[in-house]
Amino acid sequence: MKKITKATYLKWYEEMLFWRKFEDKLAQVYIQQKVRGFLHLYNGQEAILAGALHVMDLSKDKMITAYRNHVQPIGMGVDPKKVMAELYGKKTGTSMGMGGSMHIFSKEHRFYGGHGIVGGQIPLGAGLAFADKYFKRDAVTLTFLGDGAARQGSLHETFTMAVKWNLPVVFCVENNGYAMGTSVARTSKSTEIWKLGLGYDMPCGPVDAMNPEKVAEALDEAIVRARKGEGPTFLELKTYRYRGHSMSDAQQYRTKEEVAEYQKIDPITQVKDILKEKKYATDKEIKEMDKRVKDLVAECEKFAEESEFPEIQTMYDVVYEQKDYPFLPHKL
Repeated sequence: MKKITKATYLKWYEEMLFWRKFEDKLAQVYIQQKVRGFLHLYNGQEAILAGALHVMDLSKDKMITAYRNHVQPIGMGVDPKKVMAELYGKKTGTSMGMGGSMHIFSKEHRFYGGHGIVGGQIPLGAGLAFADKYFKRDAVTLTFLGDGAARQGSLHETFTMAVKWNLPVVFCVENNGYAMGTSVARTSKSTEIWKLGLGYDMPCGPVDAMNPEKVAEALDEAIVRARKGEGPTFLELKTYRYRGHSMSDAQQYRTKEEVAEYQKIDPITQVKDILKEKKYATDKEIKEMDKRVKDLVAECEKFAEESEFPEIQTMYDVVYEQKDYPFLPHKL
């Protein structure tokens, strides 16, 4: 595994803090009705992305996930201003404002969504891995899903094929405790989701996903195995979300005390503590990073605010081939 150094922790702190503040800003503008529809925020789960990016080969590896998907493309290299513009529904967004919150996408940066159908990305992730194996591209696909999606039949069908064909894919359950408002304990007798992999002779196990170093270690092992042609791995990344399932979630299924307990092991705070303990950064340097993050979030907001909405014509352009169709209200 690539060594975890002072530079790694400095990078982790600034990036994770930016992801947190980016989501906080989205929550703010959502209340102002500048972002519409659904909005699922990543607050608390940042260690997963930080650890994953540390061990991925961003020149060829791929990532696919569900609808809690705003910061992952940023980590993969997508301009955060374009991500925010997409959430605003502006034409400068990653999909010209046509995808919105749940469907961020960037083929250029090998980020394949952003999928609104629960579990819909699981077979797609295996399909990406199949293509890489077929064309001998030496790439690995990280397929993320939530604990609720682990109950979908598509997961089992995909596992069967992924193991049979030794696909270079790592399945990662981001178990944040609740599928919408339903705890894992209410959906299954076994609360250890990673054990689903045992029935397929697939390497599997739990990971402390509030710690980016632990995530990096587990994913590195899985990625190396996949790249060697030894097939898939199934990891249960045990994490926690500090906000509701979406902005419309009243969170009546958990207590403030429970959230407070998990905030004691906030991944950003853990990294910040290491920066101080190991004297990787002074208080002044940390404040400078905080300011850079604040300024970048403001840039993203300004870009999204000032960008124009797409023309109505765009809705047809991205669906229909460029021909004249007499039944359409607008000429293409």
